[in-house]
Amino acid sequence: MNTQKIIAMIPTYNEAGNIAALIERLLSLPLNIEVLIADDNSPDGTCKIVESLASKDSRVHLLLRKENRGRGWAGIDGFKKALELGADWVVEMDGDLSHDPRFIPDFVNNSGSCDVVIGSRYVPGGKDEARTFLRQAISGFARKYLAAVLGVKVQDPTSGFRMFSKSALEKILPNLSSRDPFIVTEVLFYLKKYNIKIKESPIEFMPRGKGQSKLKPATLIKYLFRVWKLKLAA
Repeated sequence: MNTQKIIAMIPTYNEAGNIAALIERLLSLPLNIEVLIADDNSPDGTCKIVESLASKDSRVHLLLRKENRGRGWAGIDGFKKALELGADWVVEMDGDLSHDPRFIPDFVNNSGSCDVVIGSRYVPGGKDEARTFLRQAISGFARKYLAAVLGVKVQDPTSGFRMFSKSALEKILPNLSSRDPFIVTEVLFYLKKYNIKIKESPIEFMPRGKGQSKLKPATLIKYLFRVWKLKLAA
């Protein structure tokens, strides 16, 4: 596995205060890893920082998106670009330092008999150091709700820290369409539909670095209603 190419694909918007530190941590891992930033033309200069780093290190790539922006579409385009760059595995993660790169080697170690590894706060060894009681309650409800409605039975269905094999992405990408963070649920739905084997690996979810969270509790609740639309449309 260490000889296979891993690309960390990170959708970003206004992460200038965090992105350089994240890229440095990723490239220091003892893995054959590259970094792809899918930036939605951030006005804070995130892309300029990435461009500067990319000019000094060929393992850093920038996908600058000026049209059709949104967290979901950035992720979809990022997945496609990562495959174009020759990725055997793609790690999807946030750009705010809440997803610690030190857990990626654990993902690799847990990938032997599966095609997707989900970083989980709720399996033994996992922790959530950043969430309020309300956020944790919503996550707990989402876990039970998605299991009941979609049959998705993972302990941390709202985790956006995940590693996909090339073959898994090739199967699900033609089906993905969500523009916003609902993409996390949409991906899980199609992983189940195509019987793609998933493992969960413990992570510690950390407080974000600089800046403010872009995902509000009210938005999470709204996404729960969209689950039925996804189920009925598929």
